[in-house]
Amino acid sequence: MDLRYPIGSFQRSAHLTAPERVEMIETIAGAPDGLRSNVSGLTDQQLDTPYRPEGWTVRQVVHHVPDSHLNAFVRFKLALTEDQPTIKPYDEARWAELPDGKGPLVENSLRLLESLHERWVALLRAMAPADFARTLVHPEHPGAPMTLDVMLAMYAWHSRHHVAHIAELRRRSGWT
Repeated sequence: MDLRYPIGSFQRSAHLTAPERVEMIETIAGAPDGLRSNVSGLTDQQLDTPYRPEGWTVRQVVHHVPDSHLNAFVRFKLALTEDQPTIKPYDEARWAELPDGKGPLVENSLRLLESLHERWVALLRAMAPADFARTLVHPEHPGAPMTLDVMLAMYAWHSRHHVAHIAELRRRSGWT
């Protein structure tokens, strides 16, 4: 198993079916509980353990997910309210090194993720099928603009991806 991609790398799909969208929205809806349950009971030493050699610590992963998903939420709103906006990328590795990205208060990031996902999922569930065809330009992904279908699939994968990092570390380490 490649510890970087415990569920495999993201596979981009141009268009999703309605049932696939529902499934991905439900994955996003469940991400906060999945993250919370996988860090529940971990000690500070365990939270400060990298999920793989040269990888982020569990604590950094917990802080990263709401950072990333806040950006995703804003990107969805931009794509829904502007014509093919160009979004601003951010340096996630540098964000993870900031004091709040390494800070001890994982509960704050878990609560932030829960609140954010309540709003985001409400937005996703209210979107019409045509809304998922709206596009944005991501400078780090050259070529055709990205649809909100692609973004939805990417962040459903991202949710499972980081929960799996922690779950796999717990399994390998024998943490119960």
